[in-house]
Amino acid sequence: MGKPSSNERIYRMKVGSVYPHYVAKAEKKGRTREEVDRVIAWLTGYDAKALRAVFAAGTDFETFFDQAPAFNPGATKITGTICGHRVEDIEDPVVRKVRYLDKLIDELAKGRPMEKILRA
Repeated sequence: MGKPSSNERIYRMKVGSVYPHYVAKAEKKGRTREEVDRVIAWLTGYDAKALRAVFAAGTDFETFFDQAPAFNPGATKITGTICGHRVEDIEDPVVRKVRYLDKLIDELAKGRPMEKILRA
């Protein structure tokens, strides 16, 4: 068995293990856990209760996005760079969705107004 590809590692990463980093990044910049949850709900349709169930189940990112109650079609409006890559140019659908979420959390941490983050 070879080393898993970068994409495979992202697919298998547990959402619950990354979430505290999202919250810490936001809180360090004066934002709240509730705002992080609101961003995640806008993107995926998971409410706070469903999100906690995802964490408890040890759900990975592939499953998280495959089972998203209502993935937002407005996500395609999320553009720009994250981790040195243009989000809109990422071909792998799961990796693109993870990077959409990363981008939204970055915007939250940078103090962008919520209505702009949620592409209202």
